[in-house]
Amino acid sequence: MRLFRLAAGATLCASAAHAQLPQAEYAQHRAAFAARIDSGVVVAFGERNPVADFGPFFQLPAFLYLTNYREADAAYVMIVRGGQATSWLFVTPQDPRRAFYSGRRPDSTTVARTLGLTARPVAQLAATLDSLVGTGLPFWTLSDVASADFARADSITRGQLAMRALAAARPGLQVKDAHPVLNLVRAKKSPAELALLKKAAEISSEGHRAVMAAPEAKWEYEIKATMENAFTRLGAARPAYGSIIGAGANGTQLHYMLDRGPVKRGDLVVMDAAAEYEGYAADVTRTIPNAGKFTADQRKLYQLVRDAQAAAERNSKPGMNATAAQDSSEVVRTRGLAALGLVESDTATFDPPWRVDCARAPRQCKQSMLWMIHGISHGIGLEVHDPAQFYDTDRTFKLGDAFTIEPGIYISTKSLEALPDTPKNRAFIAKVKGAVARYENSGIRIEDSYIITEKGLERVSFAPREIPEIEALMAKRAPVVVP
Repeated sequence: MRLFRLAAGATLCASAAHAQLPQAEYAQHRAAFAARIDSGVVVAFGERNPVADFGPFFQLPAFLYLTNYREADAAYVMIVRGGQATSWLFVTPQDPRRAFYSGRRPDSTTVARTLGLTARPVAQLAATLDSLVGTGLPFWTLSDVASADFARADSITRGQLAMRALAAARPGLQVKDAHPVLNLVRAKKSPAELALLKKAAEISSEGHRAVMAAPEAKWEYEIKATMENAFTRLGAARPAYGSIIGAGANGTQLHYMLDRGPVKRGDLVVMDAAAEYEGYAADVTRTIPNAGKFTADQRKLYQLVRDAQAAAERNSKPGMNATAAQDSSEVVRTRGLAALGLVESDTATFDPPWRVDCARAPRQCKQSMLWMIHGISHGIGLEVHDPAQFYDTDRTFKLGDAFTIEPGIYISTKSLEALPDTPKNRAFIAKVKGAVARYENSGIRIEDSYIITEKGLERVSFAPREIPEIEALMAKRAPVVVP
């Protein structure tokens, strides 16, 4: 039994049994969702069977949250009256020959016993939905788009086509999007969910630690291989998202995912990579010096980002407003950028290359936003960008929230080149171009996963993040063996 040491002093066992949510929790999910719907017909579509390489299959987050059904080509229908629900799971029988290749799917008896749901053949779905229109209940749908981040672009999934056909056949039928309602339920994580998120974060941390301890990389894909090997070795099902390994200039692109470029001796390397464990996704980013030690200039920028993260942590306690966390992080970075000559002052503005009304959104027009373009926090859970309670109108952190804190700074002359040619921007460029050249191609992001429990704010990812910790671990790297 191999044990891996965590920064917090705990141990992570490679052969530990996999924890899962208790089956009773899925019934609780359905009950809480039904209570918010009150009355209506909910139609949810699961993931289709992969057609590119026959696998692996992963169920869609919303569908998994309600059913725990982990087979392809299914649909779920819930009829709600006065907050009380009756549910059916519509399943696709497995072709007998294909079952020899990809395994046999559970029959209706097994579904009822293990999931507590009545199973019907998916061939009955259309007729069932058509008959339910006659109830006069409103229809709600949970689409089968692969990610909520791209839901607005969905127009051709099976779910969209099926509901569109139903509405066309039944003029006057209105179908509402059920995701905003379900998101309110998903936003508060149960203790069992938080435990799975903690395990995902622990595995993710070990991946980052493995990279820091590995021999100096020459290519981004070497780092990716080391990282994802640790995820798999410690029981993760897959990376929680496409691993971002950006060295030098590539580290200034927020969602760089090619991971094919060279890693030079003096490069900073942004590593935004984390594991998914039993469906739950962590999110962790570390920035390391490939040489093993930060240069004096790299240390200044890195410490600035780390101080910004610490400021946000102090303002991310239960009952605090998430806006304060964002603002405090921005204040720290803006003042630091001014001290380094990368902006004219902590109040200076510019004409941004994105559409914005500076009178209505003055924050977006501050010069510092060119170098720290993204927000610092998002929910985590079944999706790496998952609902969180602090998204609500009061914007406060609450018990059961799970989220990230991830400030960043990205310095590149290409950002200056993207600015509209205006008098204000010309003056800005003239003032900062020397400093930008000094810090050219410096991308730095530090991101951790957090949960809120009865104890308060808990950081659950423990990869080294302080400069002395990173340099000490990298000093122990084995030398590169040259053939």
